[in-house]
Amino acid sequence: MLRGEINRVLVVCPLSIMQAAWQADLFKFAVHRTVDVAYGERSKRKAIINGLADFVIINFDGVKIVEDEIINGGFDLIIIDEANAYKNSRTERFKVMRKIVSHDKWLWMMTGTPAAQSPLDAYGLAKLCIPARAPTLYSTYRDMVMYQLTRFKWIPKPNAVAAVHELLQPAIRFEKKDCLDLPDVTHTSRFAPLSAQQLKYYQQLKKEMLIEAAGEEVSAVNAAANLNKLLQIACGAVYTDTKNVIEFDVSDRLNAVTEVINEASHKVLVFVPFTHALEMLKEYLTKQGVTAEIINGNVSVTKRTDIFKRFQEDVEPRVLLIQPQAAAHGVTLTAANVVIWYAPVTSSETYLQANARVHRQGQKNPVTVVHIEGSPVEASLYKMLQQKLDLHSQIIDLYNGEINS
Repeated sequence: MLRGEINRVLVVCPLSIMQAAWQADLFKFAVHRTVDVAYGERSKRKAIINGLADFVIINFDGVKIVEDEIINGGFDLIIIDEANAYKNSRTERFKVMRKIVSHDKWLWMMTGTPAAQSPLDAYGLAKLCIPARAPTLYSTYRDMVMYQLTRFKWIPKPNAVAAVHELLQPAIRFEKKDCLDLPDVTHTSRFAPLSAQQLKYYQQLKKEMLIEAAGEEVSAVNAAANLNKLLQIACGAVYTDTKNVIEFDVSDRLNAVTEVINEASHKVLVFVPFTHALEMLKEYLTKQGVTAEIINGNVSVTKRTDIFKRFQEDVEPRVLLIQPQAAAHGVTLTAANVVIWYAPVTSSETYLQANARVHRQGQKNPVTVVHIEGSPVEASLYKMLQQKLDLHSQIIDLYNGEINS
């Protein structure tokens, strides 16, 4: 589409950064333009979409609610921040956006990790933004960039990186090091050994996984689910099949986190993958006199914005305890210069984006990323995350290596 001046813009982004990042930044840098956030009941979203604001900000899952209003809302440009949310072309989210952008609109997609997990991630981005470059069928693109080793395991071909680059043209890429003069990042580990109780359940679960795998191929999905169970034990609370929670003594891990917080010269982010472990850590830190706030999927957008603002501008809270999926993208949290991983995640994209919350414009202090580990699976995952390996294709190998060790 060729057009002159862009008059109205829709920004589609994660819920956690609608106000804390996009609205706040537009107030600073586009003071001559009006901004509104389309969030809440459908009637409220609809009124804002149909209103006069130059910039309208909406979360990913809110788009479908007011799909028709967006199509008819006079938007010249749609910006998708953290565009990896649209990497899967088979989702309803993708199909809705494809319908919207087919109505003669500009589309800008922004992501620092277009193919962090696999070359296949790039297909959805290209299919949405530059469909003429993408093969008609997903399977055709998959066969271009991947080898199939077993029924469930695919690995990238040697030409995969070049193929992704070609597929996404005319993309513009700016590396952080070329744009910003940022302090160094140091990665370090703190060992927190499993207690006798944890070790007992850890070994028991490994035996059950070995029995399950005997004579059958285990899918990456099942392997990841079982590895998550091992990580839950290491974190101090495992969820049973009946949704009950078994808690363990994790005093060594809690002490390791406290030591890092006490040594930190500035504020601290702690990324905790599991809800119960998040709450357990909050209770422990409160007893230690450490002020902390929780950010997870249950915290409303308004409350998140308030917490982020206080963390950046006020003395308290000293620590943010974050479930990675809830705030790994977009938010600036440079009041902290230490990131603690209470346990690893299984997504390179989430890991890289979460660390980038502190290592971004405005950071004036050296950054330290601390990995808390006490089990072999954690050490292996941290190594893979740091090497930016394709965890999706490696997960079966990690699973097999763990249960046979």
